[in-house]
Amino acid sequence: MLRRNKKKKEEHGTDESWLLPYADMLTLLLALFIVLFAMSELDVKKFEKLAQAFQGEFTEADILDESNQDSSDDILDDHKGLVRDDNEAEADDENEKITDLDALEEYQKLKQMQKEIDEYIGSNSLQETLGTKLTADGLLISVRTDVTFDSGSATVKKEGKEISEEISNFLKTDPPHEIVVNGHADDRPMHNDEFASNWELSTMRAIQFMYLLLDDTGLNPEWFSARGYGEYQPVVKNTNEKNRAINRRVEVLIEPNFNIEEEVEDGNKGDNRK
Repeated sequence: MLRRNKKKKEEHGTDESWLLPYADMLTLLLALFIVLFAMSELDVKKFEKLAQAFQGEFTEADILDESNQDSSDDILDDHKGLVRDDNEAEADDENEKITDLDALEEYQKLKQMQKEIDEYIGSNSLQETLGTKLTADGLLISVRTDVTFDSGSATVKKEGKEISEEISNFLKTDPPHEIVVNGHADDRPMHNDEFASNWELSTMRAIQFMYLLLDDTGLNPEWFSARGYGEYQPVVKNTNEKNRAINRRVEVLIEPNFNIEEEVEDGNKGDNRK
């Protein structure tokens, strides 16, 4: 009888197994309060430590966020790049259009100058003395040196001075152009007391003719230069006296202020079609 009562007392004893999870919960709450207290202090170092503590828990989320951010940044950079490229392309196209218009206008100006000079040549019957040619390098005015210089001399004759005065009137442009005076000779050797070769003769003739052009005070010397080519740039072969007379020449080149190569090619094609 005594053993049975003892057994019943043991069966009705208190179960204390709940204390363990309860203690764990209290510990977590305490840790939470500590964390909240630390954050309320706005201590940067504490916040960094807290961030490090939770870093492992949020690694996957961070990776996803960074990936999305990187993708967004890449898309934004690509968009900016495309916009920038489009703007640059539009600016280049606009500049090209302006350049094309300027080149066309320049070509038309030189073409008009050529027409006026040709009219002067025709009205004064100077076809055997003067000639014009419009090239990509500019408007070229050729003067036969037989009219402007004595044989083997760089002194301009009276007829040459008159021609230089007329040509100088055509060189006054707005805006101004670079003017290059070129001297040429035939293939006959040159050697006298004044010139040792055709180089010296052709160069000095170009310089002397340039000086005559600059007698016109309306022309600025800064835009002028002179070159001598000797006998090395003939227009025709030096096979007879007539051809040699053609090669003995002084040229006045009016250089374009814009590249007119395409306009000249188009103009030549149109002339050929005619």
